[in-house]
Amino acid sequence: MIRCVRRLALLSLVLPMLALASTDGKALKVKPGDIPPESLGATRFNESVKTTDFSGKVLVTTFWASWCGPCKAEMAALEKIQKIAKEKVQVVAVNIENREDFRNATRRMHDWEMKITNDPRKTAADEFGVGGIPHMLIIGRDGKVQKVHRGYSEAFLKVLIEDVIAAIGE
Repeated sequence: MIRCVRRLALLSLVLPMLALASTDGKALKVKPGDIPPESLGATRFNESVKTTDFSGKVLVTTFWASWCGPCKAEMAALEKIQKIAKEKVQVVAVNIENREDFRNATRRMHDWEMKITNDPRKTAADEFGVGGIPHMLIIGRDGKVQKVHRGYSEAFLKVLIEDVIAAIGE
């Protein structure tokens, strides 16, 4: 675990700064302490993915679209987190575009380790209270939401790494 934490800390120094911040002023539908909704969409192969599939691991869930610049930067950082902390963390990136756009976007990601799902009807996004993207939740090993980040700012990567390290430690 110490090696994983050190590698995540190093990652926060190496990757470019990108970020999400809960600054949009709207009330959260799913907030820290809540048990999150189960549905996280379906994979390219139409396999349903649920939050409960990853009990015992820290679950980092983000809602994204291929046309979203901040989302693209975030996806690269999240894939690095997945590769470094795969024993303790599972990243699930939920795309909110139509099925064709999702397939086109994920063709380039076929060898990524994080789970990439699609929610074309935005059912999961609505259940999670996603009003805009990027929208991220960090769910602890106990299955409860620990952090919610919405929007974009330049200082998020360090915060994300700290939040993931804290969630691993709990």
